[in-house]
Amino acid sequence: MIFVILFIILFIVLCSIKQVNEYERGVLFTFGKYSRILGPGWHIVWPIANSFKRVDIRTKTVDVPEQEAITKDNVSIKINAVLYYKIFDAAKAVIAVENFNYAVSQLAQTTMRNVVGSVSLDELLTQRDKLSNEICKIVDEATDPWGIKVENVELKDVSLPEEMKRVIAKVAEAEREKAAVITKAAGEVEASNNLAKAARIMSEAPGALHLRTLSTLNDLSSDQSNTVIFAVPIEGLRALEGVADLAKEKIINMEDEKNQK
Repeated sequence: MIFVILFIILFIVLCSIKQVNEYERGVLFTFGKYSRILGPGWHIVWPIANSFKRVDIRTKTVDVPEQEAITKDNVSIKINAVLYYKIFDAAKAVIAVENFNYAVSQLAQTTMRNVVGSVSLDELLTQRDKLSNEICKIVDEATDPWGIKVENVELKDVSLPEEMKRVIAKVAEAEREKAAVITKAAGEVEASNNLAKAARIMSEAPGALHLRTLSTLNDLSSDQSNTVIFAVPIEGLRALEGVADLAKEKIINMEDEKNQK
C-alpha cells in the first residue's frame, strides 16, 4: 500500500515538472489567478491548483494578406506587407488579448488600408519607407497594452490596374521627351556661345582664320576620297574682285570712245 502511494506521488511530481526553454516564458496561474512568470528551466506546476501557458518571445513574422484600398486621389490598388514583432510582456500577451497573433494581423490590415487611403498614388509609390514607418508606429502604439513590440513593417508589393500602368508609362515617356528637348536646347545655346567666342578670338588674331581653314582641309584630305579642294584666301578673292572692276571700267571706256567716234 505504501509502495502504491509513493508511486502515485512520484508520478504526480514527475508529471508536474514543466520545462521552459530559453526562448520561452511561462505564465503561471494559481486557482485561475495570475501568479508569476516562469523563466527558462524546470518548474513544478501542480495539477488542479496550477495552470501553465508557454509564450514564445522570439521575433515573429506576420504576412499581411493582400488588401484592396483606395488612395486619396481615388485610385484603386492592391497592397500587401510583412510585419515583425516580438513579445516583451508574456503576461499581458496571454491575459489582455485572446489570440495575439490573429489580433496583430487584423490590426495591421486595418491600419494599412487607413494609411493608404490618406495618401495619393504618387506618395505611395515614392515614399514607401515613410508609409511603412507610419504603419509600424500606429500598430506599435495599439499593441503596447498587449505586451507586444512591433519592430518593423515593410510594404511588399503595390499592384496597379492595367489602365493606370499605361497612364503612368505615358507620363514617364512625356517627362523623358521633355528632358530631351531641354537638354538639346541647352546644348544649342552652349554651342552657339562657343562659336561666338571662337569667332571673336579668330577676328582678333591675324591669320587665325587662315590656319583654321588649312586645318580643316587637312582633316578632309585624310579620308582618302577623290575630292580635290583648293583654298583661296580672302585677299585673293578681293584682288580678283578689284581686277574684275578694272576690266569692267575699261570696257565701259572703250564703248564710250567708240560712241564718240
